[in-house]
Amino acid sequence: MKIIENVQEMQQLCLDARQNRERIAFVPTMGYLHEGHLSLVRAARQQGDRVVLSIFVNPTQFGVGEDFDRYPRDLTRDAQMAEAEGADWIFAPRASDMYPQGYATFVDVEGLTETLCGRSRPGHFRGVTTVVAKLFAIVQPHVAYFGNKDFQQLAVIRRMTTDLNFPVDVRGLPIVREEDGLAMSSRNVNLSAEQRQQALSLYTSIELAQRMVREGETRSATLIDAIRSRIEQEPDAQIDYVQICDQDSLQDVEEVDARSVLLLAVKIGDTRLIDNHHFASTFDAA
Repeated sequence: MKIIENVQEMQQLCLDARQNRERIAFVPTMGYLHEGHLSLVRAARQQGDRVVLSIFVNPTQFGVGEDFDRYPRDLTRDAQMAEAEGADWIFAPRASDMYPQGYATFVDVEGLTETLCGRSRPGHFRGVTTVVAKLFAIVQPHVAYFGNKDFQQLAVIRRMTTDLNFPVDVRGLPIVREEDGLAMSSRNVNLSAEQRQQALSLYTSIELAQRMVREGETRSATLIDAIRSRIEQEPDAQIDYVQICDQDSLQDVEEVDARSVLLLAVKIGDTRLIDNHHFASTFDAA
């Protein structure tokens, strides 16, 4: 496995691979890998002749006062984990190469970015779509893998990929959870032991909503009130949003059905966590 920092070198390697008719499978990450990331690498290994993993903590998707400086970084650790799962190349560019002096081009996706994380983190999705567009241009993948935990991000990237005619098959894979249900996140390492227990309130509130729906409660307002009450029991919890939305438009819905998605963003202390649940599985299990 090779680690590439230079943009032009990465681009040339991928151009050569394409000319050799090799299928490029791509996993974009911000690093500090966990089992969720590794599940994407394994899927890419099954589908690709060349597996490229990017590790880049993207400064343009962090706002003032957010955790850019605290975001965990360990390239040596990540490289060992990625190599063990069969990655061929790690692309780990410098911010000064991705955004050189005078950089002035950004990608905006309207509509889908104006709610949920987009409402509370202005400019966040402009940073996400810009860096993903740049990564697609550099790596030139045939297929790219993202986790469903970032449900809104995946929807936005799919919209961008369609609208800008990127020839990339964007695939979302299921959330990977710890044994106790907490969604895996690189940010989990920033939680104290007590906060780690409090963070379980996101998953237990999802379980609560599932039970209520199975028992016949489909009013979004009632479900949201119950979820907020559960999370607010935790002393370090600060709710950003609890919303139930249509899977495609991400607009709020009054009644839950199989197209509805519960989306949560909660800060536990200084650590912002997200989670979600697609109610299609709840209706299927009922």
